[in-house]
Amino acid sequence: MQRQPLAPRSWVLHGVQEKRRNTSPSLTPPQPSPQSTMKMHFSIPVSQQRLDTLGGRYVLYSVYLEGFLFCKVRYSQLHRWNEQLKRVFGNNLPPFPPKYYLAMTTSMADERRDQLEQYLQNVPMDQNILRSEVFIRFLKLLQQDTFKITTKKVSLDVFLPDGRSIRIEILTSDTAERVLEIVSYKMGLSRELIGYFSLFLIQFQSDNVLSVMKKMAEFELPYVSLQSTEVENCKVGLRKWYMDPSLDSMLMDCQTAINLLYEQAVQEIEKKWAKPTEEQRQELEALRKAGNQTKFLELAQKVQHYGYMQLDSCACDYPEPGCVATLAVGNNEISCYFKLPSNQTQEVNFKMSRIKSWQVTFLGTLLEEEESPQQTLNQNLELRFQYSEGNNSWQWFTIYSKQAFLLSSCLKKMITEKMMKLAAENPEMQIEVPLEQGKRKKSYHQQSQTNSFDFPLRKGKISFKSTEEDCVFETIREEDL
Repeated sequence: MQRQPLAPRSWVLHGVQEKRRNTSPSLTPPQPSPQSTMKMHFSIPVSQQRLDTLGGRYVLYSVYLEGFLFCKVRYSQLHRWNEQLKRVFGNNLPPFPPKYYLAMTTSMADERRDQLEQYLQNVPMDQNILRSEVFIRFLKLLQQDTFKITTKKVSLDVFLPDGRSIRIEILTSDTAERVLEIVSYKMGLSRELIGYFSLFLIQFQSDNVLSVMKKMAEFELPYVSLQSTEVENCKVGLRKWYMDPSLDSMLMDCQTAINLLYEQAVQEIEKKWAKPTEEQRQELEALRKAGNQTKFLELAQKVQHYGYMQLDSCACDYPEPGCVATLAVGNNEISCYFKLPSNQTQEVNFKMSRIKSWQVTFLGTLLEEEESPQQTLNQNLELRFQYSEGNNSWQWFTIYSKQAFLLSSCLKKMITEKMMKLAAENPEMQIEVPLEQGKRKKSYHQQSQTNSFDFPLRKGKISFKSTEEDCVFETIREEDL
């Protein structure tokens, strides 16, 4: 087994601007455009030279998604895929690295790897491409081929927040989107509410400790990811996927959704992720014994850190280097509980309205067995964010965590929810997405007085009620699956 140092690789996320138009308000809030999706956390930290059956050499790229090995692919495969995408979507694609007809130097090989990485990050930003059969089918086949998993019927256990699991019958080639639909059908969750939930990879540790490792992408194959992960005691779990606790109100017309929210709220309190006061704890316990889930959830929304994503303990460089921190992310803030080297403690809340940008950087080393389809990466990840205390000066803060990509996903989710709320409240607001760094027409960052954030919208799965009347949700039919 060899240990190979890897060059640092970063994923920088920048902002959007808010601009007022002198037009009359529209009757409905603007919808996010297909091009306003943020980059996905695709990365190619390593590549390998291999021999083909004729003795020729080729390069095999290890593609990671959210810090986990997703697939391995050759340049020729990606080139053919790009040609297929061009036939369907024309030339509105990010640039694809050109062919080299002579032997590549080391610098040329590194440049191609960087270009392929950028290509994979940029292609899914167009929702039309992301949802297309040509996009999904290619990535499905790559996942299966990388880990030698053929298409067949299997049973999959999906774990709920209360510890129970639901066993469903799926195909190994079913995407996370489809698996979520099957789970929702079996549980009786209304179709309109599926977008409020997601599938996650969750590690169940000793002493009833669990750790959320990553959110699954809709085109990801849960069965394959579960079989290929090197994380011990890893399961597929169903959890709500929004960071604004007030969105609970959108789910109150569906009893299945109420049950899921209630189970997760109880879990958060039992594991001390949410921190009720003693008075709140007593009232919550009384409501729990009375079986009043709705009132329980209404009170839970007032509890500190309710609905936050709890991360494992990690290291950071603030307030001083070498500090240990516990992070909880939600409700437009990063809440950090620091333990200083002097054993003193300090709690700091970083507000999203004061974050200008952030980046995730991979600083790891590679442990590789030559014949293994997998490569073990030391998860030396860091997330750096630029923060202002309000005096127009910006400071970088660094968090070292194996859950850096999950943290980044949570930050993006909070941006999305805030921007959609602003769009609903201000129909005349126009969101402008700037060009990539180094390509923008002008460098411009602005703190909006309405606390908007520097990031583009994700596709609009969250809907808004237009009246106070009870909604009648459409249930998922078996023939739709």
